Amino acid sequence: MAAHAESRKTSKPSLSASARRCRQKFLRFFPGGFSDETYLDWERNYKADAHDRWNEELNRTAFGSLIKAKKFEQIAATAVRVESRTNLLFSFEKMALRDALNAPAGAKAFAVGLFEFLYSRGNEKSKFERWCEVVGSLPRKQTRVLTWPVVTVFGFLARPELHVFCKPSVTRAAAREYGFDFRYESKPNWESYSSLIEFADQIGRDVTDLRPRDMIDIQSFIWVQGSDEYEE
Repeated sequence: MAAHAESRKTSKPSLSASARRCRQKFLRFFPGGFSDETYLDWERNYKADAHDRWNEELNRTAFGSLIKAKKFEQIAATAVRVESRTNLLFSFEKMALRDALNAPAGAKAFAVGLFEFLYSRGNEKSKFERWCEVVGSLPRKQTRVLTWPVVTVFGFLARPELHVFCKPSVTRAAAREYGFDFRYESKPNWESYSSLIEFADQIGRDVTDLRPRDMIDIQSFIWVQGSDEYEE
């Protein structure tokens, strides 16, 4: 997202009919676009607040210091607490994650894996695939931990200039409405995630005149297209 921002022009690009319909739907609900007061209240502010809290407690420096001090359970508890103030995960996903992180081994694997995913150098594909492996290996009581929302929520909250959140049913519905070929598979994987990033970047280019700030705005646009909350 950020890598493309500087090259975008503020003039409205030529849109497909499907993209135009999606844009019009978003603006019917939020005439002021991404600066609309209702949009900020309903969609953006609580996600941006969670991002700010993450930056206060688990920015790269703070996170790295906690890793060195082996405060793995503190890291896990903080990450869960920040996410818990949003409605991004389903209740069963929140429960499965808490159960997985109650075990010291689970908290350590989560903390180390998440730091590497968010802040280490390297290929984004390799980092994402490794993060999926970490989440898939977490202790499980009943419900599986490896879901698209769990895999993508922390990147989204920590680095919304780069990462986007995936709610599969909503995202797939939005892609259909937009006319985008979302290469989705139910098990989290890089091919599908990179396709989602392509979708987000396409939307960002198409609504550049509305001045989206980050993936929070793009994810909110996707949500409006695919969620039952915004049926017309």
